[in-house]
Amino acid sequence: MASPSPHDRSRSDDEDDPVEQMISRTGCAELHYAVQECMAEHQDWRVCQKQVQTFKDCMMSFQKARKEQLMKQRSTSTESTPS
Repeated sequence: MASPSPHDRSRSDDEDDPVEQMISRTGCAELHYAVQECMAEHQDWRVCQKQVQTFKDCMMSFQKARKEQLMKQRSTSTESTPS
């Protein structure tokens, strides 16, 4: 029995994949899919550097915003804690 292609996003179990869920929450899912599609087509990551860099930039922006959000929450919670 052949296993389904990991690049076939029509599968219904994508919703259960924790990596897919994490990437979807970042807003970078379409860029991730572009990397996957390029890799499936070319089988050479060097050809896909534009897609990889765009995805990386998106993820870095998300991580920076998330870090700032957590720092703000931390400073707000420490200000409200009595000494």
